[in-house]
Formats: sequence, structure tokens, C-alpha cells
Amino acid sequence: MANWHPFESRLSHSWPPGDWQDVSVVIAVSGGADSVALLRGLVALKQKGSGTLHVVHVHHQLRGTAADTDQKFVEQLAESMNLPVHTLRADVRKMAQERGDGIEEAARQARYDLLQTTAEKLGARFVVTAHTADDQAETILYRIFRGTGISGLRGIPRVRRLGPAVSLLRPLLDVQRSEVETYLEFLNQSYCHDSSNDEMHYQRNKIRHHLLPELAEQYNAQVSQALLRLGQLSGETWSVIEDSVTQLFEQCRVEAGKNSCQINVPPLRTAHPLLVRELFHHVWREQGWPLQSMGFEQWHQLAALVTAEAGPSTQITLPGPVIARRDGDWIRLSRPQPDE
Repeated sequence: MANWHPFESRLSHSWPPGDWQDVSVVIAVSGGADSVALLRGLVALKQKGSGTLHVVHVHHQLRGTAADTDQKFVEQLAESMNLPVHTLRADVRKMAQERGDGIEEAARQARYDLLQTTAEKLGARFVVTAHTADDQAETILYRIFRGTGISGLRGIPRVRRLGPAVSLLRPLLDVQRSEVETYLEFLNQSYCHDSSNDEMHYQRNKIRHHLLPELAEQYNAQVSQALLRLGQLSGETWSVIEDSVTQLFEQCRVEAGKNSCQINVPPLRTAHPLLVRELFHHVWREQGWPLQSMGFEQWHQLAALVTAEAGPSTQITLPGPVIARRDGDWIRLSRPQPDE
């Protein structure tokens, strides 16, 4: 529409209202600038349709009264627009201890688990989050430092399946954070500031506040765009090799349980090392095991089990923790639970 703000036009182009206005949608709203802009933009675009926009706020119980203030802000914002709002709580510290994850990974997993469960209860077709192009660039650079493969260099996927009837969508991945701030200023819309985003013991915050600005100033003013192009090219590369990884997965007769799986080795012996490493990436994603602490060295160690002779020295412990053991023609992976 001619009277749409440029931000709203960008959002409409990324995710046309005709694709979602007749179904229920869960919008993840933290109270920060990005999610508030996404909420306001979707409300502006939904001119008609029988679907319902549900605002969902996840309280991670990490920041005391500041988190309570964010919750109240989101609830009041949703109510001011006559939208149903659902506040969910997660004991992230406890989850991190039980899973052996860091706080960031535990919070991310808790958030998506709760969003999926809530969407299924509400009969929502989509869950939408407000990740931006800035988040994408930061994620790709973070994964480069960690030592990722081609699949990881794709960055944050725009769409992925959360469950049989629920898809996760990120319609702002092509939108810069500066565009978000301009839109909110135009609306005179306030938002919350999460002080944990300023804490420099988190590597992502160091990348956001220090490294990327320094790279832009000292080396390449377009460094974020270069990283986004790398992500796009990696996605194109992955689309070429994905079928080969899937075929290899099927040939290996992967047998998976809740916290363990085993992979038949013989089909891997003649496979290219790249495909072997990407197969293990695939297994990790299928199992829902944390990828954040897995770098190139860890994937290389796993791939080395393919050519190792079975014996006492063929067991390794990986982040998660995940124990990998070569046992004859099988590689057995297990993730012990705290009460085991």
C-alpha cells in the first residue's frame, strides 16, 4: 500500500500478508527494538484475514526485576493493540546445569521449545522471530571463529520446521538494525533495552560492540555485507551438497534414540571428508544436541573415527557432553543425562 512505511514495505515483500493473515501466528516479543518493530509492522500489515496474531514473551528468569519490567512492557503493548499475550517462564540456569550447556544455548533452546509448544496449543501455523541482517552477520562471524562447516556458514536460516504443523520464520533477516530504529522513531514507539547485551563476557556481544565496528573502521566499511554474501554463497553451496549428505545419511543406517545414536561406518570410508563432517553436523541437528561449542577440531576428531581401528583409544568426549566411540563397524554417540 502507498501509505506503508518503508520498513513495513520491506516486511511485506519478505513475508506477504496473503501468506499468513488467514492463519494464527505466534510473534516472539522480548520487548527489545527488533521484536517490537516486527510486532508493530505485522499489525500494520494485517488489514484483514481470519487469523490471530498472538504475542508470546519468554521470561528467562535471569535478570531479576529488569526481566519483570520487560514482561510488563510487552503485556501492556500487546493489550494496547488488543492482541492476546502469553507470558512463559523458563528456569534457564537450571536447564544449563542439567544439559551441560552455556546460559546462551540453554536460553535459546528453552525459548524455541516454549514457542513451539505454545504454537501447537494455539493452533498457530507460524512462529516468527525478529532476527535482523545484523544478527546474521554477527552469527556468521561467530561461527567462523568457532570453526564451522559449510552448513554453519549459511548463518541463521530464514525458515525451519519446528514441528509437524509449525514453521519458524524470520522475515527481518534482510533488514538492517538501523532500519528498525528509524521505524520505531517514526512511530514514537518505546522499547526495552536488555542490559545483558552489553555484557562483554559474552563473545557475541564482543563481536557486536567491538570487533565488527573495528573491522568496518579499519579494514572494510562493508564488512557486514561481505559476511552476508558469504552466508548466501554458502547456502548455495550447501544446496548442491545437501542431497549427497542425505544419501550418505541413509546409507549409514543411522539408528537414533533419545540421547544416543549409532552410525554404520563402511559407507563413510569412501566418502569425501567434507561429506563425512557434514553428515555429523546433520546428526547433531537431528538429535538436537548443542552445536555452539563444536568447532572444526571436534568435527575433524569425529571424522577421524571413521578410519580409526576399534580399540580403547577410539573413544572421545565432545562438548555437550557427547561421547563418541568406535566399536567395530559402528560409531556410537551418546549424551549422558545428569541422573545417569
